[in-house]
Amino acid sequence: MDLVETRELAYFLEVARELHFGRAAERLGIAQPPLSRAIARLERRLGVRLLERTSRRVTLTAAGETLLAEGEAALESVQAAVRRTRRAGQSGARLVLAMKPGGDGGGLLPEMLAEYEREPDALPVEMVFGYGARQALDDGTADAALLYAPRANLTGLAVEELMVEPQDVVLPRTHRLAGRDSVSMADLAGERLPRLPHRPDEGDGPLVTDGGQVMQLIALGRIVAVLPRSYRRLLREDLTAVPVPDAPPTTLVLAWPEQSRSRALAAFVRVTAAVAARHNARPDADARALQTVPDLG
Repeated sequence: MDLVETRELAYFLEVARELHFGRAAERLGIAQPPLSRAIARLERRLGVRLLERTSRRVTLTAAGETLLAEGEAALESVQAAVRRTRRAGQSGARLVLAMKPGGDGGGLLPEMLAEYEREPDALPVEMVFGYGARQALDDGTADAALLYAPRANLTGLAVEELMVEPQDVVLPRTHRLAGRDSVSMADLAGERLPRLPHRPDEGDGPLVTDGGQVMQLIALGRIVAVLPRSYRRLLREDLTAVPVPDAPPTTLVLAWPEQSRSRALAAFVRVTAAVAARHNARPDADARALQTVPDLG
């Protein structure tokens, strides 16, 4: 069987999504006849029919359904590999680290970066912030990411667990629950929780895209948010954090593509794991995670 060309795969995926050759050709910016020939060529390469076409409709065969499901992931992996390869070959190569706003390694990132700089294989580290940290790994714009499990989808990634943290609810100081020693998830029934771009179906509050926005909305009384305990370090003076003992703990992980063979990344993983291990072995590790701005209640 001949190898499948990525262009043919991209053409098929557009037709499979549109189920209409004319619309797919328009979206691809090509004429319809070359698109039809490309799909026919792909079917010959694979030795199966992918589409059933009549004068009125286009439908996917069982083989087409399979290629639609698996082909998108395959094409994304190829495109990500191309982006990483181009970045690696550029002058001034760098290691790109993605993280959520405020997800700075539980306060360990400065130590991680300082120690990494002393590694012989180290590259300059560029940090990108946003709630699409996982997507940055998938599309090849980042080499590694700091993510929180189990919230983040870690499928297809290699991970190094760094720190397990309990969770707190962040509230305005004037909130009805602000003076408590702890609250339960049941106590938060009826409270509006933020929606995140990668998990829009969770929460019923506004969609948030950065950490500053979350804190501002909490201060305005529009939402409350259940966050890893290390986020206490970022609280404004008009906010407080209350432990939620029955909220599942979160695990901060360093994640990267399983297929990565970068020596610079391997050195970063090694350093990050060593820094986290030293932190977790300290007798005051839990107290350090609780450090906040003065008088948080």
